[in-house]
Amino acid sequence: MKTRITELLGIQYPIIEGGMQWVGRAKLAAAVSNAGALGMVTARTQPTPDDLRDEIERTRELTSKPFGVNLTLSLTANDVNYDGWIDAIIQGDVRIVETAGNNPMPVIAKLKAHGIKVIHKCTSVRHALSAQRYGADVISIDGFEAGGHCGEDDVPALIMIPALAKVLKIPFIASGGIANGRSMAAALVLGADGVNMGTRFMLTRESAIHDDVKAALLAATERDTTLIKRTLKRTARFFTNPVAQEIVALEQRPGGATYDDLQHLLSGRRGLDGLESGDVAAGLICASQVIGLVDDIPTCAELVTRMVAECREGLEQTLDRMNR
Repeated sequence: MKTRITELLGIQYPIIEGGMQWVGRAKLAAAVSNAGALGMVTARTQPTPDDLRDEIERTRELTSKPFGVNLTLSLTANDVNYDGWIDAIIQGDVRIVETAGNNPMPVIAKLKAHGIKVIHKCTSVRHALSAQRYGADVISIDGFEAGGHCGEDDVPALIMIPALAKVLKIPFIASGGIANGRSMAAALVLGADGVNMGTRFMLTRESAIHDDVKAALLAATERDTTLIKRTLKRTARFFTNPVAQEIVALEQRPGGATYDDLQHLLSGRRGLDGLESGDVAAGLICASQVIGLVDDIPTCAELVTRMVAECREGLEQTLDRMNR
């Protein structure tokens, strides 16, 4: 299966693992890459740049295929020194980096100077065009269905993908609401060069999150997510649990809530504890509306193989129906 994405990144299938805090580790990234897609190690899941170097090496021990590193540029913390993380990526000879969050312009030049392909994750057409001007090689566009930060415009993938296809010159991948071969086929028909999946890869056997968390997400429907931080203009989508509901309640109280008011609930440490212990009420759990389409926990190889077959079959069946 060839698209501009497979040619540019040197992968077999145009499927990319989304960068996921606490989830994007070596074992999962390598399994995705070994399946013919592109695995993604999440840089800031690691405590320090030195730990990231070790995780990159672990990934390389598990796969000889291309993989990338996700580097989130914080929207709220101004004291993060990204040089250490970027140096770890360069020294680890990583050839693909996904940036997300804040303006990528300060880091794109340094990465590209070392021959690194840069994917930038966006939530709007205007931000995608800016990233293209800054030198990004690929855009990952999040529809409103996506888990995590999903933007402030509430535009779903069905609108976002063809809107971007009309104006963007560089390749782009569709993210948010992608779960199977049918959604992959739809994204390709709408103009995307590939797809990005976070939640779906989180619900695989190689994903390190606790089985009880996987079971809770597996039992959920597309209505079981909650939008938080809307009043702070930092809208993000998470699995509906008591922590997400408490955040919304605080935002809706008279006078609203500040970021500091919510910090104890937004704590990444709480989220990690829940993912590791299986306590789905311990902290925030990032999840897309795609959880309503997930009904099994396959290996990454099984998932990718099935998706590609479903995508091809869906496209062929659609053409067959049109030609009758």
